[in-house]
Amino acid sequence: YTLSPSEHFGLEVKSKDENKIYVVLVLMKSLDRETIPVHRLVLTASDGGRPSLTGTMELVISVVDANDNAPQFNQSVYKVQLPENTASGTVFFQLTATDKDEGSNREVYYSISDAISTKTQDLFKIDEKSGEIRTAGELDFEDIQSYDLEIEARDQGTPPLSGHCSVVLEVLDMNDNAPEVWVTSLSVPVSEDASVGTVVAVLSVSDRDSGANGRVRCWVWPAVPFGLEATFAGSYSLVLREALDRERVSEYEVEVRAEDGGAPALRGSRGLRVPVSDVNDNAPAFAQAVYTVLARENNAAGAELARLWARDPDEAGNGRVSYSVWEGGVGVGVGVGSASWSGWRAASSYVSFEVRAVDAGEPALCGNATVQLFVLDENDNAPALLPAAGSAPEAGAVAAEASSLSSEPGSVSGTQWAWAAWGAPAGQVVAKIRAVDADSGYNAWLRYELWEPRGKGPFRVGLYSGEVSTARPLDEADGPRHRLLIVVRDHGEPARSATATLSVSLLEAAEAALAAGSSSSSSSGSRSSVGVEGGGGAGSAATNVWLGVAICAVSSVFLLALVLYGASRWAPRAAVLSGPGPTTLVCASEVGSWSYSQRHSRSLCVADGAAKSDLMVFSPNFPPPPSGAAAKDTQPGPSSLLDT
Repeated sequence: YTLSPSEHFGLEVKSKDENKIYVVLVLMKSLDRETIPVHRLVLTASDGGRPSLTGTMELVISVVDANDNAPQFNQSVYKVQLPENTASGTVFFQLTATDKDEGSNREVYYSISDAISTKTQDLFKIDEKSGEIRTAGELDFEDIQSYDLEIEARDQGTPPLSGHCSVVLEVLDMNDNAPEVWVTSLSVPVSEDASVGTVVAVLSVSDRDSGANGRVRCWVWPAVPFGLEATFAGSYSLVLREALDRERVSEYEVEVRAEDGGAPALRGSRGLRVPVSDVNDNAPAFAQAVYTVLARENNAAGAELARLWARDPDEAGNGRVSYSVWEGGVGVGVGVGSASWSGWRAASSYVSFEVRAVDAGEPALCGNATVQLFVLDENDNAPALLPAAGSAPEAGAVAAEASSLSSEPGSVSGTQWAWAAWGAPAGQVVAKIRAVDADSGYNAWLRYELWEPRGKGPFRVGLYSGEVSTARPLDEADGPRHRLLIVVRDHGEPARSATATLSVSLLEAAEAALAAGSSSSSSSGSRSSVGVEGGGGAGSAATNVWLGVAICAVSSVFLLALVLYGASRWAPRAAVLSGPGPTTLVCASEVGSWSYSQRHSRSLCVADGAAKSDLMVFSPNFPPPPSGAAAKDTQPGPSSLLDT
């Protein structure tokens, strides 16, 4: 027996005796169905004759499959890229494993190996039959940048065989994270005198994205007075770029902004509140440099004259202001916000003084304001009668008692003496009542009235001049002596008055001239008074001896007096008055009131009386005079007013 050549099969001949021989087909080498599924062999039998005869038989051997091949992947490692934020359920890869077996031995089922974490298994799913891998959750590059999936392919043979491969999934970054700004250090409040470059805060900036998506640029808004300086990667310092002023801005709302380089770009920000602390850099300031205060005289001690206020924009103690009156380096305490003070000083020191406002800062700052105080006059002084011209004070009238305006004149202060010649013409001045009022303005504007005798007497008095003159020619019927009661009133409210008594003696012309001469040459009031009473007798006794000398002397004096009087009465004067018109006031006060000002006054003297620091010019409205000489005599002419 012979067998066609085969590496897998061979013949083995066995015999029990010569008549019983059998042939066995022996498997010489393992079969592999996947290599040769069917073997075709030819078995030949030859006899021993010559020629030998043969017989053949074909053997067809079919190899039955055994599960001897595990499923195979064409790669051991697969690499896949997938963008983050891919929707769940997206199929991103499909695996295929082959099995050379047949039947159930080549049926392959896919699964994810249990060797990977449960979280990863929850993110991915694989179809066991098709091998499709899909996402089961959301991928986040910032969480995990890559996944290594172990995949198993198992057949259905007995025993089952399996194959393995790895799927490396790389998650691609998307610009899905905005920059984040964190404050790591904050130094507030910032002093308003902090220098430029002072670090206010330290910030860290990060972006969880990568590449251009993670590159961040930062800036601060508003751009002033702060700026950003990069210290190292991801760290910035908020620094002061300009000087601060708390009084202008006491607190800043600062926003640090960051923007990445993605497309589209994402932004992040962080707000900061930066309060500014105060330093004492502002002195108290008054609203005005000079305050004008009007105050009436005779006010009560401690009365408030004015209320001053200085503004200090600083806060707390730096803005707490105290006030004092400052003069010559000596402060006098005042109430806060007012100019009322205690303590007594000369009234002149209050005409102009300085109020100082000092804050409680360290060091303290101060501001000043000048207060100009103008004292408004009150009618608190009655007119005071002055001595007659050319006589000592004690010979004339002393100060009169003040009295309110009433139907009766004030008390008589004393008696003045005058002489008039018989036959003196109307309008001849025989005496002049002089008075002064310590008040100012209208309160010091005096008028003179003849109180007694009333009616049409031989004398009249100038309303504003105080000159006593004859109302008509004097004759012997008028009597040798006349007693005149003259009331002097001011124009205050209520008016105050004083009275003067004038005794007028009527003499012969020569005696009157002699009496006038002796009166003008006397230096004491007592001698003048005696001369009034005894002038006539002394003149008569000396007439025989000194008649010629006396007549010449008296005539010369009388003529000189008339010339001087006429010159003063009718001499040209400055056009102060232009006739009747509206009242015009000229006052020494710069505030338009009758006030006392030691600095801007001009001294006026009335004869040898006391000086007054007051200036006034009036142009009174003269009503039309009634007809008749008496009415004409009751109003003074412009020259009389000018004399006053």
